[in-house]
Amino acid sequence: MTIHSHVRQEQVRLARYRDLEREVTDPLARCLLQMIVEELEADLEKARRCVQQASPAFG
Repeated sequence: MTIHSHVRQEQVRLARYRDLEREVTDPLARCLLQMIVEELEADLEKARRCVQQASPAFG
């Protein structure tokens, strides 16, 4: 798996969890999904930094 495909995969995963977060009505489930979204956002940011280090022209 290339770094670029990893970043894309993280973007798709994050979008799915954001959709779930909007649809859920249970307060506990919503809280847990918010925590997952925050972790996925952090993972995506790390992946983007890796891409930028590997290829400065990518942004």
